[in-house]
Amino acid sequence: MDQTTLTIVMVVILAVLIFFMFRSSRRRQKQQQELQKQVVPGATVMTNFGVFGTIVSIDEENNKVELETSPGHILTVHRQTIGRVETMPETTETVDADSADTEVEAAATDEKPQYGERIEDAGTASDTAESKKTDE
Repeated sequence: MDQTTLTIVMVVILAVLIFFMFRSSRRRQKQQQELQKQVVPGATVMTNFGVFGTIVSIDEENNKVELETSPGHILTVHRQTIGRVETMPETTETVDADSADTEVEAAATDEKPQYGERIEDAGTASDTAESKKTDE
């Protein structure tokens, strides 16, 4: 009796493990399908290796995606390297004059520059400091 009980317990444990493996596999497949539905031109995405960019075009036949990482720089990556979709593209391009004015006013009232924003005065100050160093 001891041997049969042990065998039954082992079979039950194996069945539970197989059940959880299939369950997690299905969950991953659903997540991957949802992600691939969101991968459309114009979407801002992050790749598995940490590069952020905007999708320019998708080649369904070869599973290639062209990402624009910065203006004028386009990378071609495999479609499955897209790790996550940051923002979806806007489908309607309706801009009111009032909303455009408030955006300009909001940008003008911010005293601190946004990350990556160039400041013209700071660039000329650093150029003069470098020229003083080279003169000495």
